[in-house]
Amino acid sequence: MPRLTIILLSLLAFPVQASGLAPTLGQTGSVIGIICLAMFVISYGFVMTEEFTGLRKSKPVIMASGFIWILTAYLAIQHGYGRDEIRGRLMHDLMNYAELLLFLLVSMTYTNAMTERNVFEVLRSWLSKKHFSYRQLFWISGIIAFFLSSFANNMTTALLVGAVVMAFAGDNAKSFVNLSFINIIVAANAGGAFSPFGDITTLMVWQSGHVPFIEFFQLFIPALLNFAVPALIMQFFVPNSLPPINEQDEQVKLKTGAKRITALFVLTIALAIVGEQYLFIPPFMGMMVGLSFLMMLSYHFQISTAFEGHYDIFNCVRDSEWDTLLFFFGVVFAVGGLQFIGYLKLMSHTLYGDMGATEANIILGILSSVIDNIPVMFSVISMEPDMDTAQWQLITLTTGVGGSLLSVGSAAGVALMGQGKGFYTFMGHLKWMPVILLGYLVSIYVHLMLNG
Repeated sequence: MPRLTIILLSLLAFPVQASGLAPTLGQTGSVIGIICLAMFVISYGFVMTEEFTGLRKSKPVIMASGFIWILTAYLAIQHGYGRDEIRGRLMHDLMNYAELLLFLLVSMTYTNAMTERNVFEVLRSWLSKKHFSYRQLFWISGIIAFFLSSFANNMTTALLVGAVVMAFAGDNAKSFVNLSFINIIVAANAGGAFSPFGDITTLMVWQSGHVPFIEFFQLFIPALLNFAVPALIMQFFVPNSLPPINEQDEQVKLKTGAKRITALFVLTIALAIVGEQYLFIPPFMGMMVGLSFLMMLSYHFQISTAFEGHYDIFNCVRDSEWDTLLFFFGVVFAVGGLQFIGYLKLMSHTLYGDMGATEANIILGILSSVIDNIPVMFSVISMEPDMDTAQWQLITLTTGVGGSLLSVGSAAGVALMGQGKGFYTFMGHLKWMPVILLGYLVSIYVHLMLNG
């Protein structure tokens, strides 16, 4: 589920429709507009250098989003916009962020609960006892991420599979973790691109009626190649040795309730999908219902005489990656302010007005590694460019997988930067961007050959 740099990620929810919003200001050439854009770029510069500065990524982006909206609101007032129009825009962004926050908070809580109950450690132990090499584990984790993300959002997929990879992390496995995380991100983003509910952008295109349900699966082969081409090259740089044998592996067992928590997580994902598909309930609601199941199970653990030790599910909530969640806040509101000024509309009109649909869709896919794929896709749908089904499939593919080019280009990448501190970094991902770009171009070429 890419990514405003990340963000909105990959979740299974629609943004609030913009039909009731005030029109954009059209002030992209104004001094204030340029200052706002510059602040966003500078804040992102700090995000990209986090591993060198030690400044957590949420801090500069939240600050930038606040100042962007202060200046944007002032600019709007100068052009005759009132309280309702400005607040309407902010409430629109708030709704987007609230849906994202609740969805991801539940996902992270379940991930933490399963980690605490040894689910991933047991899986790691099982893989270790199978004597898979680092290279085989590289492929296993990528394949799991590719297929899992076709029905779960890319961030949840990345967190789940990344937790398994991190179980093999060690002093001699840094290159393995870095390359495996890159592989997981590419696989998760590609897997969500060929399924109508695998990514927010595919949902948007499907619900807008531009691509019929069954025709999304025509993107399976291009998406598979998007994942496979970089993986085939990167595998040669993954150690082919075996992970060190842990003498404690034989004693690793699931803790009480692990299977029930895992089953409830599967049920929660199913509720989110079914609720959105058939009841038109935003996916975050299904996730929150699933969280209530986990909370009730936690209560059962507390009062059960068969359960050893103290268990509090709110410890799992506390341990969520709050830096990432707050980073999303900054990005959503910063992009919302820039969108109100008119930058996204300008970008879309410039691309489709000056070049053909194919070139525009390819460029928009690359831009989605820096600008969230959701506002990019929303602006394209709002423009209603004259495109056939193959071109709508193309923009779905490119915005879905374009975020893999940078570590901050998708929700999956941002999440794994938090999970893999010391092993996976922006610069570690950046040096493999040419390989990922090759897979991006191959997938586009194959799509045009098969479907275009």
